[in-house]
Amino acid sequence: MDKAELIKTAHNTIVEADEERAIHVIDEAVEQGIDLLELLREGFAEGNREVGGLFESGNLCLPELIFSTEVMKKVIEIVEGRTGEGKEKVKGKVLIATVDGDVHDIGKGIVVSTMKSYGIDVIDIGREVPVETIIEKAEAYGVDIIGTSALLTSTLKEQKKLEDTLRKMGIRDKYKTMVGGAPCTSRWANRIGADAYSEDAVEAVKKALELLKK
Repeated sequence: MDKAELIKTAHNTIVEADEERAIHVIDEAVEQGIDLLELLREGFAEGNREVGGLFESGNLCLPELIFSTEVMKKVIEIVEGRTGEGKEKVKGKVLIATVDGDVHDIGKGIVVSTMKSYGIDVIDIGREVPVETIIEKAEAYGVDIIGTSALLTSTLKEQKKLEDTLRKMGIRDKYKTMVGGAPCTSRWANRIGADAYSEDAVEAVKKALELLKK
């Protein structure tokens, strides 16, 4: 397979949740000297984006989404292992959490792994994390960006609470904030005063890198 075919096949392995084929694509890319991070971004991550879209539109059920997510996690793990040595680290730290009251962390896990594959130092503090704990950990780790995921409309208020609390404490300017999750929009981010909104893992990386450069 040539490069274009490999990228297309990588995309399809995520949509079809075919782990064995995904690993084969990575091996073939290594043999041909193709950049694995490019394969991750242009192929696997795009497949992951399509899976997310299919799930949101009701054309994919939750077990199928989970299978695809597991394949994506495995792919990132392998790519990280193959590209880890000599990889340039991005200056800056990102803290990520799923907000209090929200047990979903499928999307967050993919964002964390994708950011790491781009050399970003990520601290994942889990799910159902109260605002006070998020701030406490951000201060303890000395991070540059605080990213929160809210997957339910009812938990969006926690993202607003984070912005309000940081302002009340007089430390809002210390951090850049990013928000994401199914009910989130760029309009919501603007409304609460967050610095960035991202729709998926690839966009989250792009936004994080832009914020870290500032």
